[in-house]
Amino acid sequence: QVQLVESGGGLVQPGGSLRLSCAASGSIFSINGMGWYRQAPGKERELVATVTSYGITNYVDSVKGRFTISRDNAKNTVYLQMNNLKPEDTAVYYCNAEVVTGQYYVMDYWGKGTLVTVSS
Repeated sequence: QVQLVESGGGLVQPGGSLRLSCAASGSIFSINGMGWYRQAPGKERELVATVTSYGITNYVDSVKGRFTISRDNAKNTVYLQMNNLKPEDTAVYYCNAEVVTGQYYVMDYWGKGTLVTVSS
């Protein structure tokens, strides 16, 4: 079994910064892509950013230039540095990882989410 645990959410004023972390643990052989998604109240879950095992990144247009995704392969951890936050960034942020398990199955895992609220 594999678990993803997010941390770092909270309340921040517009223009502020937060750093989210997501650590994967369990029966892991390797991790392919990792990413962050978010779901705002009344909206569908959307992709925020992804990073491959080689460090290639991709971002939704609305966060380009403000958010930075990175990963530490040795720690099986992915980060999301969020700067210049806006009220529209308010959402529950979910971590996602495509994991090659210890039994060599390729499976998709999700964290339980961490709430980010941007408000004055």
